[in-house]
Amino acid sequence: MRSFLTRLMTEEDGATMVEYALMVALIAAGAITVVTGLGTAINTKFSDVSTAVGSAKGGQ
Repeated sequence: MRSFLTRLMTEEDGATMVEYALMVALIAAGAITVVTGLGTAINTKFSDVSTAVGSAKGGQ
């Protein structure tokens, strides 16, 4: 039992996998944040263009 616990504490394979999983999670969270922000900005621009086209079309 003691050798199992010693081996468990000294092995680094599991820790490396956890580190990679944390990096992937952080990258995914950052990507979601960026895509959400871009989506909001693009939606605002399309609304502005739609309003401009609608007012130009109605004025003629």
